[in-house]
Amino acid sequence: LIFLAYMVGLSIGVHLLNLVTLPALALIYYFRKTKKGVTWTGIIMALLISSIIVLIINEGVIPGLPSIAGSFEVFFVNVIGLPFGSGIIIFSILFLGTLIYSIIWSQKNNKELLNTALLSFAVILIGYSSYAIVVIRSAYDPPIDENDPENIMSVVSYLKREQYGSRPLLYGQYFTAEVIDRKVGAPVYVKGEEEYEIADRKIEYVYDPSQTTILPRVWSSSGNHPLRYREILGLRKGEVPNFADNIVFFLKHQIGFMYLRYFMWNFAGRQSDIQDADWLSPILAMKETPPSITDNRARNNYFMIPLLLGLIGLFYNFKKHPQSFGVVLMLFLLTGVALIFYLNSPPVEPRERDYIYSGSYYAFALWIGISVIGISSLLRKYLNNGMTATGIATLIGLIAPVIMAQQNWDDHDRSDRYFSIDSAKNFLASCAPNAILFTGGDNDTFPLWYVQEVEGFRTDVRVVVLSYANTDWYIGQMTRPAYESEPFPFTLSLKQYRQGGPNDVLFYRNLIKNPISARKFIQQIKNENSNLRNKSLYGEYNMVPNKEFYLDIDTAKVAGMGIIPEDKLDLLVNRMNWRMKGNVLEKKDLMILDLITTNNWERPIYFNNTSRQGVNFNFDKYLIQEGQAFRLLPIENTSSGEFVNTDLMYENMMNKFYFREVDNPNVYYNEDYRNFILNHRSSFNTLAEALINEEKEEKALLVIHTSLSKMPDISIPYDYTSATTVELLFRLGEKDNAKEIAEKLATRSDEQLGYYIENDIQIGLEIQKHLVILQSLSRTMDRFGETELAEKYNNNLRSHYDALQIYESNRIKR
Repeated sequence: LIFLAYMVGLSIGVHLLNLVTLPALALIYYFRKTKKGVTWTGIIMALLISSIIVLIINEGVIPGLPSIAGSFEVFFVNVIGLPFGSGIIIFSILFLGTLIYSIIWSQKNNKELLNTALLSFAVILIGYSSYAIVVIRSAYDPPIDENDPENIMSVVSYLKREQYGSRPLLYGQYFTAEVIDRKVGAPVYVKGEEEYEIADRKIEYVYDPSQTTILPRVWSSSGNHPLRYREILGLRKGEVPNFADNIVFFLKHQIGFMYLRYFMWNFAGRQSDIQDADWLSPILAMKETPPSITDNRARNNYFMIPLLLGLIGLFYNFKKHPQSFGVVLMLFLLTGVALIFYLNSPPVEPRERDYIYSGSYYAFALWIGISVIGISSLLRKYLNNGMTATGIATLIGLIAPVIMAQQNWDDHDRSDRYFSIDSAKNFLASCAPNAILFTGGDNDTFPLWYVQEVEGFRTDVRVVVLSYANTDWYIGQMTRPAYESEPFPFTLSLKQYRQGGPNDVLFYRNLIKNPISARKFIQQIKNENSNLRNKSLYGEYNMVPNKEFYLDIDTAKVAGMGIIPEDKLDLLVNRMNWRMKGNVLEKKDLMILDLITTNNWERPIYFNNTSRQGVNFNFDKYLIQEGQAFRLLPIENTSSGEFVNTDLMYENMMNKFYFREVDNPNVYYNEDYRNFILNHRSSFNTLAEALINEEKEEKALLVIHTSLSKMPDISIPYDYTSATTVELLFRLGEKDNAKEIAEKLATRSDEQLGYYIENDIQIGLEIQKHLVILQSLSRTMDRFGETELAEKYNNNLRSHYDALQIYESNRIKR
C-alpha cells in the first residue's frame, strides 16, 4: 500500500488520470484481504473509501496544501511584515513537524491503520514533490516558461489549472442563458515589490435561473459552439434547449462521437486520418471505394476481430471470475464513461481527443487477452488434447495484435518525417534579423520553440504566442531577453498589464466620431485617464471610444531605415489607418498596439496566417508577405491582389526553405502535416501569381515547378490549393500540365463526394473543399477556352450539390 501511494504521488506529476484507477485498485485490495467473504456492502464501502481518497488527493493534496501555504505566506508577509518566503517556511515546519510527530506517535502506540495511512500520505507528498522541478526551472527564467510558476501564488494557479477555466458539472447554464449578475469572490494575489497585492477577485457569473439546469451538457456559448449545438440537436435559430436536449447531446455527441467513435477506431477500424472521420465497419470496408480514399494510410480495417475477442473475454471473465471482472469493468468505466461525464466536452475541439480515454482502451485490451483463456476453455470441450486447444486459442488470440500491427504500421511509422522541423525553420527563415514573430496556436508554435531551443536555429527571432499574450506573466517575459532577442519596448508598465486590471478587456463605446491616434490612446492608458474608464456588469475596464485607429509615420525616417522594398517606396504612407474587427479589444491587442507605437519600426514585426486572423485589428493592407510570414510595414496595398515582396520572398522560398523527404512517397504525412504543406503550396502560388503580375513569367514558372517537384502528388496528394496552381499553369502557357493536374483533382473530388454522399459520411469541411475544387476548376476551364472540361466539371458539381440538398432536406424532416 505504501509503495502504491508513492507511485500515485509520482504519477500526479505525469497526469491526474492515475487517480481514477484507485477505485479499481481498492476492489483488488478488498477482494484479497477480506476474511468475511465478498459482499455488496463490502464492495460499496471499498468504492466509497477509495472515492474519498481520490477526492482528498485531487482537492486536498494537489491544490489544497499549496493554497494553505499561500494563505500562510500572505499572512506572514502582509500582516506580520516578514520577508517573502517566510510564510511558506513556517507552514512547512509546522506541517512536516505535525506529520512526523503523528507517524512516530502512531508507531509507539501500535495504531497500525493510522500509521499506514500517515505513511501513505507522507510518500504521496514525497512523490508529489517532483513538482518542485517546475518551480526550480521557472526561477531560472528560461525562454519557455509557461505560467511562470516561480512563487507560491502562481504555483497555486498553475496547479489548479485556472488558465483553462472551468466547466459546469452538476448544475449550470444552457448555452442560451444570459448573465444577469456576478458574485465577487476571493482575492487573487500577485507578488508586489514589498508585499502581495490584490490584483483581482474571482468572479462567478449568475445566469438567468430559467436557463439553468441540473447536469448541464449544452453549456458553452463560446465562438461557434452555439451554432454547433444547434446543428447536432436540430434546434432552429432562437429555439431554447431543454433538459431532453441535454441528454441527447450527452448520448449522441459526448458518448457516441467523443468516445464510442474513438473506441471503435481502436478495436474495429478507422476510415481515415481526416479530423472527424468515423470508425470503419466491415460492411463499409467491403463497398467499392475510390483509390483516393483507400490510399489514406490511416484507413485501418481490423474486421472487428479485436472487438469480438474483447467481448468474448468480457463475457468469459464475467462468468468465471466475477471479482476480476468487476476490477477491470471499474477501470474501463472510470477511464471512459465517467471521464466523459466529468470533462463535459464542448461541441467543438481543436483536435481529436482519443488519447484522453487510453486507460479505457487498456482495460478492454485486458479482455482481449482473457479471451484466449475463454476460447481455450471452450475448445477443451471438443478436443481431447489440452495443449492443442491452448495452441489454437493462442493463434486465434494473436490474430488481433498481428492484424493491428499490419494495419497500423504504415500510419504510425515516423521514419524520415522532418517537416514539422523544416516548416518551423521556414517560418523563421522568412523573418528579417531580430524580428518579432506572432504565432496563433500550439501546432505552429511548438516546432518553432524546438528548433530554437534544441537546434539553435534563428534564435534572434522572438516567437510570441498570441493566445498567451492575454496573460500578464507572458507579457512580463517579453520584457526580458531570450536567446539573442532583446527585451520588448513597451510604453505601458507591467502593472498596467496585470491580470484583473482595467486592461484585461477594452469594450468599444461609440463616444467620438474621429479616428483615434494609436500613440495618444496608449499614452492615455498609461496616464490612467479617467475618461476612458467604463463600469459594466463584468467590472471596471478601460474602453475604446472609436473603432478606427491611425498612426502617423515619419516617412523620411522610415525611408532612410532601408526597410521598405525599393519597388514599394511609392506605397509608403504618412498615416496608417486600421479598424477593430469586433467590439472588444483583448489584452493581446493592447500589447500589439503598444508594441507597434513604441517600437517605431526599429524591430521587424511579423504575423503568420493564424495570428493575423487572431488579432482584433484589420492590418491586412499593411501586411506584406516575405515567405511564410507577413511583415507589418507602413506601406499600403492599393490593389485587390496579394501584397508580396517578390524579390525577398523568392530568395527565401527558393534558397532558404527546407523540404527534406517531402517528395518521398514512402513517408507518411498525416492531416496536420498535409495542412502545413498545403500552406507552403499556397505560398508558392502567391509568389508565382505576384511574379506573373510583374511580368516575370520565367521566374514564376520556376516557382511553380519547384512547388510541384518539392511537394509532388505522389507523396502529398493535390489539395484545393492545387486548383490555383492549375490556373497559374494556364496563364504561363503550360496547358497540358494544367489539364493533367486538373483531371486528377476533379476525378478525386468527384469520387470522394459520391462516396461520402452515398454512404452518409458527414465530414462537412471535406465535402466543402471538394465542392470548391470542382467549382474552381470549372471556372478556370471556362476562362481558358476548355469548354468541354468546364461543362464536365460543372455537371459533376451540380450533381453532387443537388444530392447534398436532397440529403439535407431529408435530414431536417427526420
